[in-house]
Amino acid sequence: MSREIVLRTLPAVALRGMTVFPGMQLHFEVSRKQSIAALRTAMDGDREVFLVMQRDIRTEEPKAVKEFFPMGVICKIKQIFNTPKHENMRVAVEGLSRARIADVQRTSPYLTMLVSEKHTYAVRPADLEYEQALVRVLTECFQDYSQFIPNIPTDLILQVLSEDDAGGLADFIASNASIDSLKKQEILNELHPLRRAEKLCAILRNEAELLEIEEDIQNKVQEQVDQNQKEYYLREQMKAISIELDGEEADEAEELREKILALNLDDERRDKLLQECSRFAKTGRTSPEAMVIRTYLETCLALPWNVETKDNLDLERARKILDEDHYGMQRIKDRMIEMLAVRKLSPDIKGQIICLVGPPGVGKTSIARSVARAMGRKYARISLGGVRDEAEIRGHRKTYIGAMPGRILSAVTQAGSSNPLILLDEVDKLGMDYKGDPSSALLEVLDGEQNDTFRDHYIEMPFDLSRVLFITTANNRDEIPQPLLDRMEVIELSSYTREEKFHIAKEHLLRKQAKRHGLNLRSLRVTDGAIRAVIDGYTKEAGVRRLEQELAALCRKAAVAVAGGAKSFTVNEKNLEELLGARKYRREPKKSEDEIGIARGLAWTSVGGEMLDVEACVMDGSGKLELTGSLGDVMKESARAAVSLIRSRAFALGVAPDFYKNKDIHLHFPEGAVPKDGPSAGVTITTALVSALTDTPVRADVAMTGEISLHGRVLPIGGLREKTMAAYINGIQTVIIPQENVPNLDDVEPIVKESVSFLPVRDIDEVLEAALTKQPKPVRQKPMMPLTEKSVSAETYAQ
Repeated sequence: MSREIVLRTLPAVALRGMTVFPGMQLHFEVSRKQSIAALRTAMDGDREVFLVMQRDIRTEEPKAVKEFFPMGVICKIKQIFNTPKHENMRVAVEGLSRARIADVQRTSPYLTMLVSEKHTYAVRPADLEYEQALVRVLTECFQDYSQFIPNIPTDLILQVLSEDDAGGLADFIASNASIDSLKKQEILNELHPLRRAEKLCAILRNEAELLEIEEDIQNKVQEQVDQNQKEYYLREQMKAISIELDGEEADEAEELREKILALNLDDERRDKLLQECSRFAKTGRTSPEAMVIRTYLETCLALPWNVETKDNLDLERARKILDEDHYGMQRIKDRMIEMLAVRKLSPDIKGQIICLVGPPGVGKTSIARSVARAMGRKYARISLGGVRDEAEIRGHRKTYIGAMPGRILSAVTQAGSSNPLILLDEVDKLGMDYKGDPSSALLEVLDGEQNDTFRDHYIEMPFDLSRVLFITTANNRDEIPQPLLDRMEVIELSSYTREEKFHIAKEHLLRKQAKRHGLNLRSLRVTDGAIRAVIDGYTKEAGVRRLEQELAALCRKAAVAVAGGAKSFTVNEKNLEELLGARKYRREPKKSEDEIGIARGLAWTSVGGEMLDVEACVMDGSGKLELTGSLGDVMKESARAAVSLIRSRAFALGVAPDFYKNKDIHLHFPEGAVPKDGPSAGVTITTALVSALTDTPVRADVAMTGEISLHGRVLPIGGLREKTMAAYINGIQTVIIPQENVPNLDDVEPIVKESVSFLPVRDIDEVLEAALTKQPKPVRQKPMMPLTEKSVSAETYAQ
């Protein structure tokens, strides 16, 4: 075991990239004035000097203890002489013993250190056999290593073969081998001879493997290039090195590091990425982990951390763009203009998340794209239909094979801006299974108070989503989870009316399809009547997708004619069926005669408004109520409520009070294959029943809508805009609506208001007065018999 002999103060010389060992003779050149002064001082004394390697070779004058490696060697100066350059000095020394730095006592005019001399541990008798084996192994390692080193002196090899002390052999080989100075310092630091030899064995084996690979590379390159093409040879050598060496090019890690620093991130994000970059630099190129780390760093660097676009908040320009792209939709346009106005006054506002709910094809997706264009923001769309995995939103942990960030951050990367407009399409069609609930993951994304620190599972760092403008779309509001719905402002988009479809087709779709098919409005002429005929006879939808397909079919017909030499092609009502085939939908002819038991109701469907006839038939029977026409539970309940209302007012309405006992009632709703439901047919059912029970015709030019209560009150309904358009198309002159729906008349098309008169009502009496051709005469009530003991019986009581 080593022990401290004595503390000595010696002049010291700091070495750059060079290590001295005990028993080693070394020649080196000294240029620093501080080192030259230390050597001269040692020559004036006992010629002993302390040589130690400094940690950073760039340090010109190291002074502190921490700037040196702790272990050095006390050396004896053998010879010293000046070089042709008088500023430098060349010196020959011989290593005596190891010594550890205790303190730096002087730094000027030369370096003086207080050191403690160290001796190597003695090998225990029990370890002598292990030492012999270790000497053999170390000798073999050196022989393997020396095979790749040209021109090794024979004396050196003989000296190695003759040495039987493990510690001394390790020092001798380390001093003469061409290995890295830091690895040499590791050998110098080790005082135990056996451990010192073990470390050197590992170093030599590693060096031998690297030298073997280098030799293979040299051979491969030599076979591929000519000796005279030195530049080409060097390029091929670098290529072979990059393929063969088990390591990554240093400049790649450094390039990633420079990109990270250039992002100007906060401390948390920067330190995280730099830590991953350091791992990447230490990982071999062929290691799977290197590929995972590289992909992660490239994904993080691709995110637009500090990149954002400047909003264009010119309200007039925004309104012009919205009007150019879409006809009508005034409510949603006004809301978007309001949003821009608020952002203009308060740029830092957060939490404006809008949900557009409406049937397919009404422009929910396209209006979001137009808003992005109006604001000057980048646009990205995420389809959520059928998404069942929570990782689709938050990403996968990067420890999994094939992991990637979630759709939210992928969309931000795709947009290339930290404040894009992201459309979350079909948010009502999110699924859920054992992999998690994606709608729950969206709660943080769509919460303006939390999404400024959104953490994706793959990125594992907070990303600010508060500057992103989210717009969601859905077809059915009831399918959206309630916690998600609470975070959004819902705007209902109703189906297009016939008049809106006409303007959209004429001003937008026809021009778009003509341009797509290489036509213009001169070579293709479509009359207004033909457009209306296409809408009525070939489409039945809420939006305009099918309408656009039919117009595209007309454009193809026109393209064939124009390509054949025709100057223009005209589409009118006469040749429409010849071009598109027979009409797919035909509207029933208008009934102009007043009829008994038939009342005209108005219904809302997903494809717009419809006029729905309610037919009532009264027959002798036993009081049965038959309901047909594929009715839902709510509509069946409305029919039963109408019967109960008529029973309660039988005398006032002129209906026989015992009709519910001796008459069978059959209510039928035509188009029986089409499911029907809802409470808005209540007043229509009641009117048809009263008409059938009193033989009073119902006016053919009157249509109605409204829910009925047991006491005869007319309750409000929805879809008034679509229902009134259906009345207008069918030539109805008067529409009876609930009094509480009068404010909704503002949404009705102007052309409908001009052609149809509206009659607001509060109860069923007002409905019957307007709908029936004449008022039924009240039935005189029979006088009641006085109740006596003889006259009271179960039968009399029942009557």
